[in-house]
Amino acid sequence: MKLILGSGSPRRRELLAQIGVVADEIRPPDIDETPLAGEIPKQYCSRIAREKVQAITAAPDDIVLCADTTVALGRRIMGKPADAGEAAEFLVVLGGRRHKIITSVALRRGDTVWQRDVVSYAKMKRLSDVELNTYLASEDWRGKAGGYAIQGPAGAFIPWISGSFTGIVGLPLAETAALLSAAGYPIHKEIA
Repeated sequence: MKLILGSGSPRRRELLAQIGVVADEIRPPDIDETPLAGEIPKQYCSRIAREKVQAITAAPDDIVLCADTTVALGRRIMGKPADAGEAAEFLVVLGGRRHKIITSVALRRGDTVWQRDVVSYAKMKRLSDVELNTYLASEDWRGKAGGYAIQGPAGAFIPWISGSFTGIVGLPLAETAALLSAAGYPIHKEIA
């Protein structure tokens, strides 16, 4: 049995390592992540995680683990910004407001798929022009849903969260460990 992590995210690898799990292979799937017309954030995030886990070819006994993280303000899906202008727009809109961070984890072994959606909340402070421009110049917003990562410099902009910190980072560990156990992956291996 091999564990295949369907994600190129170094953060997801680091989070798995916190619970003693190291993927045997890293294979990020190549899927279209465009939201469907009228799709709400939680449905979108769940669908993308399912499509990712199904897109990876694996042996019947291998376990494939994929996740998707989406930042949402109301019904608006705030994906990975295309450029600094869109990142700035996201950060300004999120300023002073509570928003949702949804991480959907999907795990497949053979034809069986297990999935959990974890919804957390965060509030971002209103950023001054200096804070916004300094953050944009750092390039930390690249590849991050909503244009920020709580575990990076933007953590200074988030005075309040509710829910799963690891879910906000990109892989809720309690739920991921439960899914791995359900699929027969030995989370708590004996040390020889």
